[in-house]
Amino acid sequence: MMVGRTGAPTSHASTQFLNGVLSRRGPDALPYAEDDKWSIRQHLLNVIQECPSLTVKTAVFSHIDGRTINVLQAEGTIPIYYHSVKYNIPIVIWLLETYPRQPPLVYVMPTRDMIIKPRHPNVDASGMVNSPYIQNWVFPRSNLVELVQNLCNLFGQDPPLFSRQPAPVNVRPPPPPTSHPPPFINPIHTGGSMQMNPSSPGPSPSQSPRLALTYPPYQHTPPPPPHSRSDDPREDYKRNLVDALSKRVGIDINKMMVERNNEMETIFNTQAVLAQRAEQLKNGVRELVEEKGALENQLQATLTNTEILENWLKANDKGITHVDIDDVFEPVDALSKQLLECQASDLAIEDILYAVDKGAQELVIPVETYLKHVRVLAREQFFHRATAQRIRQMQMSSQVENMAARAPYIS
Repeated sequence: MMVGRTGAPTSHASTQFLNGVLSRRGPDALPYAEDDKWSIRQHLLNVIQECPSLTVKTAVFSHIDGRTINVLQAEGTIPIYYHSVKYNIPIVIWLLETYPRQPPLVYVMPTRDMIIKPRHPNVDASGMVNSPYIQNWVFPRSNLVELVQNLCNLFGQDPPLFSRQPAPVNVRPPPPPTSHPPPFINPIHTGGSMQMNPSSPGPSPSQSPRLALTYPPYQHTPPPPPHSRSDDPREDYKRNLVDALSKRVGIDINKMMVERNNEMETIFNTQAVLAQRAEQLKNGVRELVEEKGALENQLQATLTNTEILENWLKANDKGITHVDIDDVFEPVDALSKQLLECQASDLAIEDILYAVDKGAQELVIPVETYLKHVRVLAREQFFHRATAQRIRQMQMSSQVENMAARAPYIS
């Protein structure tokens, strides 16, 4: 419910107006979240560009509980096409303190010559609009441009306003002349200024209500009258000085307003960038928290496995303080034991040859000694390798004989 309103800016000053009111701080600040003011500004500028007949202003909204609050609103007319004829529907869009995370309040505002269609599916008796787009409002996908487009299509199918029926005229006594004849709205007139003829008869009472057509009011401000020239030269000089000073001050104020508008534009752009970076930082922190949780789970699993292994070692230690590594592995037969010894000797000789070769490179071992030891070690390594190869062949033959013995007999 609207109980009061402030002045509305002109269309060309909408950007400056929004920059000014949204940048207020303190008790005069509008009740919107700082993170949402950029979105509110863009929504209003976009809907004004899409529908120039709407104007932005601030107004006082009174809640049901009696609270009053100063908020933004877009007021004007939206075009609809009913049976291929264009009409203008007056509406007002209230942006409450929860906007844009909650949908705005939209009202159809009939003039004195209009009535709201009874039992309209989307407009109640008070003019409040309840459309599917408003019911399914989702932030940040929903916006005012799509809302207005949806209302234009919705009202084009079922207009919410009709022209009010005029009272019947008694033709017996001639009506007294009046200075203000009753207006008549032509429902099929779609452009230009409306022509009202006081002598033209109105529609008969039996006619059905007609669709209302509205036009945005046109206001003309006459230019200020020129200063009359006085006979006193001092008065003329003083008046000229005041006019020159007023022009100078006006130019300076306009220049200052342009500079402040540019500064506000830069600040709003910076705010949008900071909001985007803040969202990126929130996502990064969330990913780090999730990674920390996963690492903590892995650490807990590792600690649990460590505790299990320690308990197993305590239970199976049985007081053994020294274990010979050669006693840990037990070959299955004599050939496997001999093969294991040959491989161990081969690897040990390989390590010795590496150490002798390094000593010869560093001139620690003389050349004669180096050649002598290499010859002996190579011969011994060859013997172990040949023995290991022979053992592998014997094991392969033994495995083939065992497989043949276990195979079923075929006659």
